[in-house]
Amino acid sequence: MTDALREFDRMWAELEPIGRDARTGGYHRFAWTREDHTLREWFAGECARLGLDLTQDRMGNQWAWWGDPDAAPGIVTGSHLDSVPDGGAYDGPLGVVSALAAVDALQQKGFQSTRPIGVVNFGDEEGARFGVACAGSRVITGALSAERALGLSDADGVTMAEALSAAGRSTSIGPDPQTLARIDAFVELHVEQGRAMADPQQYDQSTSAVAVATDIWPHGRWRAELPGVANHAGTTRLEDRDDALLKATEVITAARLRAAQYGCVATVGRMSLQPNGINAVPAHVTAYLDARGPDADAVQRTIADLAALVRDLGGEWHEDSWTPSTPFDDELSARVRRTLGESTPALGTGAGHDAGILANAGVRTAMLFVRNPTGVSHAPSEFAEPVDCHAGVEALITVLEDLAS
Repeated sequence: MTDALREFDRMWAELEPIGRDARTGGYHRFAWTREDHTLREWFAGECARLGLDLTQDRMGNQWAWWGDPDAAPGIVTGSHLDSVPDGGAYDGPLGVVSALAAVDALQQKGFQSTRPIGVVNFGDEEGARFGVACAGSRVITGALSAERALGLSDADGVTMAEALSAAGRSTSIGPDPQTLARIDAFVELHVEQGRAMADPQQYDQSTSAVAVATDIWPHGRWRAELPGVANHAGTTRLEDRDDALLKATEVITAARLRAAQYGCVATVGRMSLQPNGINAVPAHVTAYLDARGPDADAVQRTIADLAALVRDLGGEWHEDSWTPSTPFDDELSARVRRTLGESTPALGTGAGHDAGILANAGVRTAMLFVRNPTGVSHAPSEFAEPVDCHAGVEALITVLEDLAS
């Protein structure tokens, strides 16, 4: 085993306990919390060990540079360290740890780069706390306005502005063209969120541990506000009730049926109820829906039907985010694939990533996927074999060496 892979294993072991639920094995690493602070400090410490210059952009995303990106735009890699509720260990952290291990390897071998190499840790990629995915990259690219971001609130009613202040962070957030100008190309390594690479029935080149991404499906998040009338659960006749939760079940069922009809996926994965008491008829439900698919028109037809249903039920429908189909840079992706070997699989993904936000902002972007034998993601059983993780590190070393030569 090379020193780079030993460093990967060491860093992975250090990250493993942070934010982990001992009961489920899942992770709770949410933006601007104690766990997030610990992760950011860990990242800063590893960057210091490598002698990288650590900076932060106008959203608090961390950028560590080997070389001066103001002298010439650099090659950047990395991902994020936050998680969904009870999420897996690999989504995000695999890309950050692999990036640090790859830079370490290049330094150890005395690689003479012709341009800077950067490692980024994007904040609030999952959107688990405030409901908008990739908030860190959306704000600096202008895809999410500062006003809207600061006004987002978590399940406890804490706004992002309040959370930033409580964490000792600046609320003077916004687009950061200077940071974006430092990026010549961005390559994000990520665990595959599906099992195409592990299932020969889905993909005939499944023996490879690493694949190159082609595109990200169009995807978005929406919010249904469904009204009812609070009343006593024991004394109110069924025919006299106006139950907001029953309206929410109609929306949930319709989402599944319409997605199947149009050929996409749609999921209500989070709801909040008022007054949220066992013996009270729900007076209001906020239901959060995620929808995505290979065809943007199919997603939008699904959403149009659901919006009409919500309004028929007396509710309100809001779009929280929408990201169109995101093809990665053809020339860059082709070069990455040539560098790794033409037999390297290429596949699209239904999962959103910071790489997609940067690509839509005009940054040359590519992605690498590491095989996931379970096909599960956003859950404790998310997994990648150690040997496949190591293959991902070695692939990233090869790619960075080529792009930065």
